[in-house]
Amino acid sequence: MAAILQGLNPDSYDRVYTDRQLLKRIRPLFGSRAPLVALIAGCALIAAVAGAALPVLLAHVIDTADTDAVDDGIAPLIYGIIGVGTAAWAFTWLQQRFSAGLVGGVVLEMRTKAFDAVVRQEMAFFDAQSSGAIASRITTDTQAFSTLAVLTLDLLSQSLMILIVMAALFVISPMLGTITALVAVVIIAVSLGFRRISRGASRQQQRATAKVNGYVQETLRGIAVARNFRGEEAAGAGLEEVNGRWYRASVRTNRIFSGIFPLLLTLTGLGTVAVVQFGGHQVADGHVSGGEWVLFMEALMLFWFPLTSIASFWSQFQQGLAAGERIFSLVDRETQVRQSAQEPVESIDGRIEFREVTFGYGSGEPVLRDFDLSVGAGETVALVGHTGAGKSSIIRLISRAYEYRSGSVLVDGRDVRTLDLDDYRRHLGVVSQTPFLFSGTVGENIGHGRPGASQEDILAAARSVADGDWVDLLPEGLDTPTTEGGRNLSMGQRQLVALARIVLQDPEIFVLDEATASIDPLTESLIQEGLDVLSSKRTSVIVAHRLPTVRKADRIVVIDAGRVLEQGTHDALLAAGGAYAELYDHYFRHQQLDFDEQIAEGVAARAR
Repeated sequence: MAAILQGLNPDSYDRVYTDRQLLKRIRPLFGSRAPLVALIAGCALIAAVAGAALPVLLAHVIDTADTDAVDDGIAPLIYGIIGVGTAAWAFTWLQQRFSAGLVGGVVLEMRTKAFDAVVRQEMAFFDAQSSGAIASRITTDTQAFSTLAVLTLDLLSQSLMILIVMAALFVISPMLGTITALVAVVIIAVSLGFRRISRGASRQQQRATAKVNGYVQETLRGIAVARNFRGEEAAGAGLEEVNGRWYRASVRTNRIFSGIFPLLLTLTGLGTVAVVQFGGHQVADGHVSGGEWVLFMEALMLFWFPLTSIASFWSQFQQGLAAGERIFSLVDRETQVRQSAQEPVESIDGRIEFREVTFGYGSGEPVLRDFDLSVGAGETVALVGHTGAGKSSIIRLISRAYEYRSGSVLVDGRDVRTLDLDDYRRHLGVVSQTPFLFSGTVGENIGHGRPGASQEDILAAARSVADGDWVDLLPEGLDTPTTEGGRNLSMGQRQLVALARIVLQDPEIFVLDEATASIDPLTESLIQEGLDVLSSKRTSVIVAHRLPTVRKADRIVVIDAGRVLEQGTHDALLAAGGAYAELYDHYFRHQQLDFDEQIAEGVAARAR
């Protein structure tokens, strides 16, 4: 048991729900589709009545065969048997057809809710959770939840059949009906006893599936690194480990599920023996006719099937509930970025102010301590400093991607915690250190900056960045396909697309985590032209790594250990001979000569 559960601990946001709580959450999914549920219930009722009528007609055939009226009375009964058999088949087919649409709708709604819950989470959530495991909840668990929806509908039809047949059994023979009911109670009690065991096993199996999905996705993303270090064998060993956990959890679950049905068949067999023993004496004594006896036995078989189905499905029902539990845990997870109000943001001047802000990732040491910084409207500020100084954290707080522990971040004098985040982010343009492009085309990726923008607007935005020359260098211009993440484009091309996307968005505040170390000088000059376009007449906060960006900033802010060491213009800070002068000597001075020489070579090559 311990070996099975090892490595399959719940995620930090997982919750445990009772069956009542889960059913309360599930009920509205079906309640919102009440007309379709009613239609399915109607079909199930008619199919159940028709199925229950079959043994009644068969019993009348037997009783009629023992009388002199066999020639006149048996033909209508045979036609009746054909009729009710056809009706049972037809309405069962209709029930299954309508049920497929209902189940699809329920799963679609659950998947949408789970996805919406994910996209509203703060970035700290994605720092702590595997993207593959999250995706598993949205895809695999919602698919497993469909089993619950199917079983719910089967439960509806089977329950109707049980009620109808049970009533018929008591009408035929109250004594035999009582014996049957007692056996049914034992079967139900046994199936309920498996509930907790099956729920726990299903929960572990789904966690194991999520681990496999997460490992495979992570390995595929890092396949280049694995190959560079000849790590394919290690990657395979890692998959074997997580796959082994899944195997052990799956075997345990299947053993539990496969063990209940034979036990239930044994109980129904013992119940049938008891009924046959007692009923046979009733027929021999003349208390029950031959037709009634056949009717009771046929009805008994009809009764056992739905009862054992419900009882054996109960374990699978728990599997669906375990999947629902994982989905609802995700849906119910509250984002740590908490807004105290939802004030509309119609326009922004672009003034940004940090007042005694303390921030850290998770429960670790603060990255920023009592941090203060003011950025004027329309000002371009370059943040510089050593790795880990807190530069990227500042722009992440401006974009409201993380929650800070204390202090205030103000935009135009308004606390960002009071703003409607959707409104606020429409006025905020963000380019991350590694720009991400979606699968599609270059033009479609630029179009994400302003949904509904015309092709002319998209082309104009692209042409406004670095004079648009880079567009002509793409194989198919704006129609150039982009793979997942934009990996078929160079880093420089991805940054140019990201900048064009911000131009199309036209925000009042622009924040950039610059990363141009691996970009050739010519492409860097194009990006710098794009930055000049974006920085004009809008507030810009840029984490700067390259000298051209630093020199063109209105103000340079030197960050160290989460605090401002000094700030000013490039020339003034160099003349002061402080922290910036030291950074310049270590990181920037050599860039000037290299940049000038290489850009000249690039321009000359381009002219040729």
